Amino acid sequence: MMGGPSENPELWAFLESLHRGEFLSGTVTTIERFGVFVALDDGPDHPVFPGVGFISFAELSWRRFEAASDVVQIGQRLSCEFLQFDTWNLEARLSLKATQPDPFQVFADTIAVGQKLPGQVTKLIPFGVFVQVADGIEGLVHLRELAWTPVKTPSDVVQVGDKITVVVTEIDRERRRLALSRRQGSSAGV
Repeated sequence: MMGGPSENPELWAFLESLHRGEFLSGTVTTIERFGVFVALDDGPDHPVFPGVGFISFAELSWRRFEAASDVVQIGQRLSCEFLQFDTWNLEARLSLKATQPDPFQVFADTIAVGQKLPGQVTKLIPFGVFVQVADGIEGLVHLRELAWTPVKTPSDVVQVGDKITVVVTEIDRERRRLALSRRQGSSAGV
């Protein structure tokens, strides 16, 4: 633990004054493999870290990314939502993605079960394939839904990069999952 209210009274008081859901502005100071530090405009300096604000990878973006630098840059100004006061590290845990609409929910508002969509195969896994049907939106085609005849592995039918037509079979808004099929809505073979 970095110390209690008596060791860092200004920092402790600042962090205690924050409320969940409040928006805070600051500047990205450092990008680490575990997250991003932000120097908050209204916050005091941190005794150890390069910023009082911290954004974990999970809170950077709704979209998949390889490195935090794909989402933010050092020196970039941000507005983030305050999530919680991390009393162990004496930092404000922040969310950048909370300031943006969830692209999955926006997409789910525009489609319906049974709808055909064009897509591109992005990943093969032992029990099916992932297909991108919109920017940042992927769904799973289970192996049994990949072809009219049984197949042992997805690579028997498709490869990464293939463009295919799929049918939406389920939209799970809570878990942000999309189930797709290549078999439904058409009697055509593979």
